Amino acid sequence: MNKIIYVFVIIAALTSCAESYTIQGSSSVSSLDGSKLYLKTVKDQELKNMDSCDVVHGKFRFTGLLDTVRLATLYMDEQSLSMPVVVESGEIEIHIDNTGRSVTGSPLNDKLYQFINRHDQIGNELNELSHRQSQMLLEGIDEDVINRQLSIEAARLAQQEDSLVTNFIVENFDNVLGPGVFMMMTGNYPYPVLTPQIEDIMSKATKKFKNDPYVKEYYQTANEIQARQNGLVEDNTPAQTAQQPTATQPEAIPDSTQLPSLSLPQK
Repeated sequence: MNKIIYVFVIIAALTSCAESYTIQGSSSVSSLDGSKLYLKTVKDQELKNMDSCDVVHGKFRFTGLLDTVRLATLYMDEQSLSMPVVVESGEIEIHIDNTGRSVTGSPLNDKLYQFINRHDQIGNELNELSHRQSQMLLEGIDEDVINRQLSIEAARLAQQEDSLVTNFIVENFDNVLGPGVFMMMTGNYPYPVLTPQIEDIMSKATKKFKNDPYVKEYYQTANEIQARQNGLVEDNTPAQTAQQPTATQPEAIPDSTQLPSLSLPQK
């Protein structure tokens, strides 16, 4: 009997250490109604379902216990909605419509979506350069003059984007946002590479950031690939094994100027 009581005491103690999370969601997008949504997160180097719920009349709700703060991605069935969500204690709210999306109600989600919104602004400004080029051509401006002007503007915006991402990762080295955005930033590469931006980030990185499973594997593999390319070590590795492991990536971004944007399936 004493052993049974002891087991219940241990279970109660472990349960009391876990925090709870509640995520309330609303959507005005008709294609989501009646669908099943999943929160997926990386665990043990694999993308796994963390929670699920149904969308009923534009409303959905996730709730559960959490042993540690996690960065998850919202899925409809097996299709990503390109929405990162920090699952942490508190009352979190998700809003989805045809023009945008937001996750609010907790410190890390507020910080993440402020960053994403600013990143989207820079991306929109870069996309606007193509429209300006066409407009200037119609106005009869010399093409060389147009290219010089727009190249300067593009370089300025690219530098802003680079600084925004780098500073955000550095400021969040020791929480889930730093490794999470690093994963998004590197997700477009066909295999791990070392860029000046990545080298800059790693030169400032804390021990906790360097030991994140994704960051550690990425950086180690990138260094090994670069050493082989520079002829510093003998390359005995088949080409296919140099590919960046995709199982650890819940979300990849199309290019370095785009963070996840809302992409909703049509029924």
